[in-house]
Amino acid sequence: MKALFLLFCLCLTNGLFAQRNVTKSEIQGAVVDSVSSKPLRQASVSLMMARDSSYVTGTITDADGQFLIRNVAPGSYRILVTFLGYRNVSQSVTVKSGASSTGLGILRMTEQSNQLQEVVVRQESAPVTIKQDTLEFNAGSFKTQQNAAVEELLRKLPGMEVSRDGAIKANGQTVNKVLVDGKPFFGNDPKMATRNLPADIVDKVQLYDQSSDQSQFSGIDDGNRERTINLTLKRDKRKGYFGQNSLGLGTARDGEANRYQGRLNLNRFNNRSDGDAANRPGRQISLIGQANNLNQQNFTLGAGPAQGPVFVGGQESAGPPGSQTPTNVIDVRAGGLNYRIDGPRDKLGKRVDIASSYFLNQAITTTDQQSRRTSILPDRSLTSDQQNYSQNKQLTHRFNVRLDWQLDSMTSLRLTPSLSWQTTDYTSRFTSRATLPGLEGPGLEGPGLEGPGLEGPGVLGQANQLVNTGKTTYGSTGNGINGYNNLLLMRKFRREGRTLSFNLNTVLADGETKALNQSTNTFYDSTGANPISNLLDQRNRQTAKNLQNTFTLSFTEPLSFTQKLALRYAYSTNSNQADRLVTDRNEATGIYDRINLPFTNQFASKFANHRAGATFQTQRLRYKFALGADVQQSQLHLDNRSVDTLQRRQYFHLLPNALFSYTLSGNRNLRLQYRTRLSPPSLTQLQPVIDNTNPLNIQVGNPQLAPEFYNTVVMSYNGSTGLGTKSFSLFASLNQSHNRIATSTRISPSGIQTTQPVNAGGFWSANGSMNIGRALQPSKLGLTFSTNVALSRAISFINDQTNVTRNTSIGQGLRLQSNFNNTLEYGISGNVTYQMASYSLLPKQNTAFWSQYATADLFWKLPLRFVVTSDVTYIATTGRTDGYNQRFTLWNVALSRQFFKGDTGELRLQVFDVLNQNRSLVRNTTDTYIEDVQSRILRRYLLVSFVYNLRKFGV
Repeated sequence: MKALFLLFCLCLTNGLFAQRNVTKSEIQGAVVDSVSSKPLRQASVSLMMARDSSYVTGTITDADGQFLIRNVAPGSYRILVTFLGYRNVSQSVTVKSGASSTGLGILRMTEQSNQLQEVVVRQESAPVTIKQDTLEFNAGSFKTQQNAAVEELLRKLPGMEVSRDGAIKANGQTVNKVLVDGKPFFGNDPKMATRNLPADIVDKVQLYDQSSDQSQFSGIDDGNRERTINLTLKRDKRKGYFGQNSLGLGTARDGEANRYQGRLNLNRFNNRSDGDAANRPGRQISLIGQANNLNQQNFTLGAGPAQGPVFVGGQESAGPPGSQTPTNVIDVRAGGLNYRIDGPRDKLGKRVDIASSYFLNQAITTTDQQSRRTSILPDRSLTSDQQNYSQNKQLTHRFNVRLDWQLDSMTSLRLTPSLSWQTTDYTSRFTSRATLPGLEGPGLEGPGLEGPGLEGPGVLGQANQLVNTGKTTYGSTGNGINGYNNLLLMRKFRREGRTLSFNLNTVLADGETKALNQSTNTFYDSTGANPISNLLDQRNRQTAKNLQNTFTLSFTEPLSFTQKLALRYAYSTNSNQADRLVTDRNEATGIYDRINLPFTNQFASKFANHRAGATFQTQRLRYKFALGADVQQSQLHLDNRSVDTLQRRQYFHLLPNALFSYTLSGNRNLRLQYRTRLSPPSLTQLQPVIDNTNPLNIQVGNPQLAPEFYNTVVMSYNGSTGLGTKSFSLFASLNQSHNRIATSTRISPSGIQTTQPVNAGGFWSANGSMNIGRALQPSKLGLTFSTNVALSRAISFINDQTNVTRNTSIGQGLRLQSNFNNTLEYGISGNVTYQMASYSLLPKQNTAFWSQYATADLFWKLPLRFVVTSDVTYIATTGRTDGYNQRFTLWNVALSRQFFKGDTGELRLQVFDVLNQNRSLVRNTTDTYIEDVQSRILRRYLLVSFVYNLRKFGV
């Protein structure tokens, strides 16, 4: 491991040392029109290596058409100048050692004229291009390893971060959707595209905030945006076969199952080209399959039907990359088919484009955890040591369709249905032990908390008062169906800008669960003695149904060339029904036929609202602002059918919104947005029934809950210079609510916790991120600094006393990423986070702790077609509960031998967790407790696999 770190440090040191000691030069010149000699402002100027045209740096011309490229090392280069409407200009340049400046003089660009006859014009693309609110990267300027997946390409792009679990962030904001040529690929799961498509077929990577379909059509920004990546494919890769397939077997440590992995990935693309005949359809077919017990998923596990655009600015985690830490072991078997056709026009001139997919996955998730939870009380704390072992078998089907139908030149229809259904089989064994500060009581060693396969701390014997112990066995089977559909009918009129659209959005869910709950709980008196046991043996059956329909009518009228007025009306209903039947075991007959009324309930709710509003928008060349407001009249209907009671409550809200966006010179953009939203309580929160799944931690609904009202302010700033070689982004959001749904917890003298949702004010949360990216030349390193901050204040109630919780998280990250030079590629990253939590009820439980995370990865192509890959991850934490701090190193290494033409075949030997130190310890902080959790996860194993990369284009 030390040798690997030394190798990385040596590579970095050599590159930086060379950069620091070589005399740098400047390249200067001017760009003008070849006929009028008029300076061309904001023309793109790219500096590339002469030997392979790899991107070095770039800039744009100023108002006088002049450009200056600083800090250029001696060598042979090529200058590429691009400008919209003009032919590209390319010129070789040699920077000599000792020269302070190299002048190119005046570069003349010829205007691109239109030809009457058909011509084919090929121009080189600049590495980074700004097109209004879209940032476009030329994939060919960012080299990746041979046969690398798309997510490896994304790691190269300025301002882009891809974590080890596949999550993508662009300038600090989470990317929710990845499209392929503007269309979905296996629905809206980003990992399906980034982990299953090869990087070498991508021509452009486009990054933008995609608004809702209705907003895109009307031209009025409704604030519902998703951070989106669109992958456009290379023209010569749009027709052919490609994919990556592999099979591997391995051994693991004693007591664990042997490891295996298999992967199938076949793609047949035959896309339309601009020159194709009008009646020739384009098609894409993708077949993928996967099976392994290595915690590897090339898809998002459990992803259901899409729910429409996500509002940018919601609360996100600003802590360390803890989400990359697994907390269980997953066996996966999955397969799916994606089909897309860009249909030909029929005899009536109509055209239908269809994208559809079906995906099936079976996941067996094994969780083996022990934890220590410290719950806040008004005068002291309650400590619960818990052990949980569970296994969840889940089978899921997912089906997605997108249909675009051009009815005529003015009218179009878009239909996007999706459906998923699943079955589950869940079993768990749970043991716990709760203590209060006080006298030493019996049984301090705890009931079997060391757990199978765990090498954790166990329970520490302390002079505490034993309150209770518990042991629960729980098993359930369930099935459910979830659906989503969005129908959008769009109509344009002869007057430019006048539109009418009709949108119907439907969400449905229907599920049933049957469970057996058997529990033994023992309670002790104030001395920790005189145990009293309570036995629980129950069956329960729960059914839940949900149907949501939202109808929206929108009309847009242009007031002038720069101003628009949008009028809208929406009607929405959200209907829910939940039935819960709990029966106790009859000791005489052994049959579960005794209905337990306090735990049994039939309940229904309906939240309906009428909403009307208007937005006035002004859009000029550099700025856009919009002001709008909606009035909403809502009704909440509650029907407790078990006791035959009805409640009806009405609400009236004013929902203002505002937007301001300004594009500054030099590829900089500022965006400010204010929104309000209303969120009704869920049926689970409303239903007045006791949920005793965990008899020591009981949940109860509250039918008196009111909807939550939130104010949200979002600010984002993005800027880049040097054609993307230098970037800066700032993102901040503030959420506030005066009636947030919080928790009220009552803890009895015997340690039983009963939690109920209540409305409470005084809530706010603030999140911010800052990202600075820079390309270091000539070492070709990408350097990214990322700073994350999260602050929050929330109110909860503990034994009827108000508890104010404040959480603070500050994190600093750094990543260095090299560009692939056909032999070597490496990257180093690190993150340090400081977190604090304070509680007004019990200040002595205030906590502060550090988390440190560092990783290094290497790809090294050796002689004789051998390849070494390695990655090292180091994690350390401080300030946690005794026995739950950690400091360990996870090191993975693989040696491969490539063969076949084009290195399409590969035999790979991989060792996971070479040092046998892998572990998972996570800290959770909430309004009412602090919890440290240790999980059993994958440990050292060896795997031998064969990989074949299919590449056959032009057929």
